[in-house]
Amino acid sequence: MSSQKFVRPIFDNPFFNIEELPNDTIKRKPESLIPANSDLNDTSLVISKDVDLDINKKTWLRIYVPRRIIANHDDDKLPVIFYYHGGGFVFFHANSYGWDLFCQGLAEKLGVMVIALEYRLAPENRLPAAYDDAIDGLNWIKSTQDEWIRNYSDLSNVYLFGSSSGGNMAYHAGLRVASSSYKELEPVKIKGLILHQPYFSGKNRTESEEKLKDDQLLPLHAIDKMFDLSLPKGTLDHDHEYSNPFLNGGSKHLDDMVTRGWGILVTGVSEDPLVDGARNFANFVEEKGIKTFKLFGDGYHV
Repeated sequence: MSSQKFVRPIFDNPFFNIEELPNDTIKRKPESLIPANSDLNDTSLVISKDVDLDINKKTWLRIYVPRRIIANHDDDKLPVIFYYHGGGFVFFHANSYGWDLFCQGLAEKLGVMVIALEYRLAPENRLPAAYDDAIDGLNWIKSTQDEWIRNYSDLSNVYLFGSSSGGNMAYHAGLRVASSSYKELEPVKIKGLILHQPYFSGKNRTESEEKLKDDQLLPLHAIDKMFDLSLPKGTLDHDHEYSNPFLNGGSKHLDDMVTRGWGILVTGVSEDPLVDGARNFANFVEEKGIKTFKLFGDGYHV
């Protein structure tokens, strides 16, 4: 895996002064939502379309393909990145401006198909709802007759990729898949995970959380509040399996990832309060015997 530079999504900061409302919901500011672009005559280097996943859950998928593949009737099959957006499990959508731009960049620069999941948000739908939606999405690509999936995707070469809370999702979706028989997902074959500045935290503070507790984008109180809003009701603290991957020595299904030969790429940046958690996680899974790739540098949380 290369040292690919990631474009930083641009968002208004929603993480300060979260306004909680009755019936386990919050007030969210309106944001820019970008329509899919499937016009082959457009000058965009990437085209996209939306497909329903579960209309009852209001989940759906946005598929991105480099325009040249379709325009040139290219027979090449593309590796697939199944992508989970960030936002603390509480904010943003697959078609939010920043995440749409990010996924277009992935498809164009890496020459891949990107499938971005619109999953249910907390606190209206607390974890593990988002993890369930992630598995629904993988089951969809396994069985769909969608033309783009049939014609342009290499389902034997799939990566689970997530940013921030999406990185947390990619990890937990990966644990679920690793724990079951590959036959359940055939012809889909997962090759590895890409955790982009993953959202992990626990009761004990890391050095970077303490140092950057007043970060302008992601202060410590926001990290805590979003886990308060997304972890299951009745959770006593953030030492929960969904937030703290080191709990009780880590998941038993890490051994299954080793057996399957998966690799994990973990990225982090110096001015991110979560960077020590990401670095500790990378070292942790490496010690478990998983092929681990680390990409740490300067910068801020996405």
